[in-house]
Amino acid sequence: MITLSINGETRRFTAPLNVAELVEQLAYTGKRIALERNGEIVPRSTFTHVRLADGDKIEVVVAVGGG
Repeated sequence: MITLSINGETRRFTAPLNVAELVEQLAYTGKRIALERNGEIVPRSTFTHVRLADGDKIEVVVAVGGG
């Protein structure tokens, strides 16, 4: 089990995740998002390669369109 802080909220997950799996579990798949892990932006092209660790601090920003 790992514990992550996501946008200031503590969440627990039963298995280690990569960023792509986290995005899927948070229902952000297909949305325009920016994701930061421990203060550093994670490029979308690396989502499947970046493994999350217990205690990581994640910030997710969802782009909203409109006019």
